[in-house]
Amino acid sequence: MSCGEPHEKDCSEVLDHLYEYLDREMPAGECAEFQVHLDECSPCLEKYGLEQAVKKLVKRCCGHDDVPTDLRSKVMGRIDLIRAGETVPEVSVLEQAKNEQAEREQAQARKEQAQREPSSGTADAADAHAEAARGE
Repeated sequence: MSCGEPHEKDCSEVLDHLYEYLDREMPAGECAEFQVHLDECSPCLEKYGLEQAVKKLVKRCCGHDDVPTDLRSKVMGRIDLIRAGETVPEVSVLEQAKNEQAEREQAQARKEQAQREPSSGTADAADAHAEAARGE
């Protein structure tokens, strides 16, 4: 996409980094260059507006879901794998993060259960062992 006019920053570069700009993850100096480009280039401004609207819609519709705390780092890790040309696991990043979160919650629940009943597990095992030794 290009308006056909020369710009200091190329349209393809602007569009390649549009989400960094939208998400405010871009250094301030680069943001200023992007803003200048958007002020000059109506096709890029239109694309920016569309992507901004989609982002707002997703936030409104999906903004209430619990997101695993480490999802961002997992997504960025997958992006790094893709950029490096490495094989990406079949499981989606979100599914992987949800599975890991569920495992952590189960482990925490088991730990809390063990703390509430510290002697029952060992007493049951001792009783079973004693019964077996007596032949009962």
